[in-house]
Amino acid sequence: MIADRDGTRRAGDEHTPLPRSFFDRPVLEVAPQLLGRYLLRNSDDSRITLRITEVEAYAGEADPGSHAYRGRTRRNASMFGPPGHAYVYFIYGMWFSLNLICGPENHASGVLLRAGEVLTGHESARKRRPKARKDAELARGPARLATALDVDRRHNGLDVCGTEASAPLSVLTGAPASDAQVRSGPRTGVGGEGAMHPWRYWIDGDPTVSPYRPHQPRHRRRSA
Repeated sequence: MIADRDGTRRAGDEHTPLPRSFFDRPVLEVAPQLLGRYLLRNSDDSRITLRITEVEAYAGEADPGSHAYRGRTRRNASMFGPPGHAYVYFIYGMWFSLNLICGPENHASGVLLRAGEVLTGHESARKRRPKARKDAELARGPARLATALDVDRRHNGLDVCGTEASAPLSVLTGAPASDAQVRSGPRTGVGGEGAMHPWRYWIDGDPTVSPYRPHQPRHRRRSA
């Protein structure tokens, strides 16, 4: 059974991959509608299902907070690809973050997956996140989410709309959040012109949602 263009849930189709048409829409439509969807991660030794609970929208070259704001580079090339693919980037020389590309090809908009609830595969997620004190912390934050799922540069540019059960990454219909459950506010850590865009979306009251932190300018140390 295939979900509708907007990913509307039908009875019994929680594990149906979302169609590419779901992602081929404006980023501000796609982002809140990703809440409650399932992200399936298959690897050689595990199978993890994650329920998406927090996201942020980035509007490509029109958005000062986006990696694509100044145009295409080697790092952000995946953002300019077709919708329904992954954009994985390395941050602070330590962590990976997972984004889902949406909108028409060459538009470079995407949704950062900030947090989620691990539904299946807890043991594998805990092995990768041994410092998590409880299950709600396994994927609470974009770096933790990518770590728990073992997502890295191998998955950059990967198609997440595949219908094969063994696909490394796929986004499923899941149990989409209702409008009454969705909240929005400024994006975490974004400064400048894009600081106050209310483009962070989360499921109200969900314990896996990460804490909001405003942008903190970095100050260079003066040499003696």
